[in-house]
Amino acid sequence: MDITKIDRNFEVETKIERDGLTFYDVEDAPFTICGVQYIDGKYRRLPEAVAKATSDGVHHLHTHTAGGRVRFVTDSPYIAISAQMENLGKMAHFPFTASIGFDLYTGKHYLKTYVPPLNVTDGFEGIVDIPDPCEREYTINFPLYSGVNRLYVGIKVGSVLKAAPAYDLDLPIVYYGSSITQGGCASRPGNAYQSIIGRELNCDHINLGFSGNAKGEEAITDYIAGLDMAAFVYDYDHNAPNPDHLQATHEKMFRKIRAAHPDLPILMLTRPKYYLTSDEIKRLTIVRQTYEKALAAGDKNVYFIPGPDLLIDLVRETALVDNCHPNDSGFVSMAYVIGEKLKEILKKR
Repeated sequence: MDITKIDRNFEVETKIERDGLTFYDVEDAPFTICGVQYIDGKYRRLPEAVAKATSDGVHHLHTHTAGGRVRFVTDSPYIAISAQMENLGKMAHFPFTASIGFDLYTGKHYLKTYVPPLNVTDGFEGIVDIPDPCEREYTINFPLYSGVNRLYVGIKVGSVLKAAPAYDLDLPIVYYGSSITQGGCASRPGNAYQSIIGRELNCDHINLGFSGNAKGEEAITDYIAGLDMAAFVYDYDHNAPNPDHLQATHEKMFRKIRAAHPDLPILMLTRPKYYLTSDEIKRLTIVRQTYEKALAAGDKNVYFIPGPDLLIDLVRETALVDNCHPNDSGFVSMAYVIGEKLKEILKKR
């Protein structure tokens, strides 16, 4: 039996009929786009030339909109979306609500997810009714593992529509790493750890997680070194083909970014996993060595969190989907540990 016939909460609305519904292109004022840029007909996390120069994998993934957001203020009694999409991430161990879906927040508070239909191919539409509507700030988080070519937001005609207030930090926090950094396997976009931290610190962020393809290449290192940022967080030991590759690239990446940003807080992580194999211990040791050498050289803006410490006791045995990718409890744990460290770091600035 179709579950939507016995439980309407599972029903996906794909044809919106609502009096006064008017759609707006989020590329137009007063909407604010964060975490992605609209270039040549689609949203991208970095310029295509940089993605191509890095690797075929990064080129494929750079249009996945992990970390993308649209922000605005309205008093509309409903908020709808109409998304034109491509390159949809459909995986057995990863909910469509995160890999393909969008979710809606007002401030720190989650309202609802725009749930894609199972047969989604090139986009979908959805609507969320707002309880007790009044003038509020809203954020719509973009999908973690799919491309968005166009996004329209629908509100009731005559409603207030204006720009969201600026974030508390002037510059974004930049995250670089593996599929975990990209958001696999959260249940929805707002549960990726960077999004949780962003809401807690009221700050912008850029997600440069490239599933299976974060290997500390020169092209991506040079690009990151050229960014203006409040802090840099990196974690790619999962994607290094072997410990020798990590040894050859990890400190090199740190040194290049440090040369470009002498006072930038840089936080190094390893994979969020508590029970480590001998190979994983080697990788953790390599990352720790980069950190310890920087400290020994007098660097006062370098920090390190080993992967096992990212999983607090309460979730240690439940945090991973496949003994690799965090579920929501894993991401909440990561957000708590990393977020507390970032609060401490940024308070010193």
